[in-house]
Amino acid sequence: QLQLVESGGGLVQPGGSLRLSCAASGFTLDYYAIGWFRQAPGKEREGISCISSIGSMTNYDDAVKGRFTISRDDAKNTVYLQMNSLKPEDTAVYYCAATVGYVCYFEYYEYNYWGQGTQVTVSS
Repeated sequence: QLQLVESGGGLVQPGGSLRLSCAASGFTLDYYAIGWFRQAPGKEREGISCISSIGSMTNYDDAVKGRFTISRDDAKNTVYLQMNSLKPEDTAVYYCAATVGYVCYFEYYEYNYWGQGTQVTVSS
């Protein structure tokens, strides 16, 4: 069964850091582009970062650029999202998603596989 599982969410104070993980099972991520999305209460799901397959080209939404870093370890079949300088507005459920191919996207409909999400809360 093809599955993505996110982990690493939690409660953190403003200015703090978290590292989210997205582990794949049932398939290998080597040829998949990966996107990270988030959805805050009452808001639409938004793409915030993505990484291509071979070559690992990365892209970031302006809201997280300079604070978040996406990376992948294909040997571990896992993609990471390092989140630094967190702000209360980063509070959301964070999802990873996978799509076959090189190019990564910020549009949710481009992705075939989704994780269940992990909650990130930034609050003092």
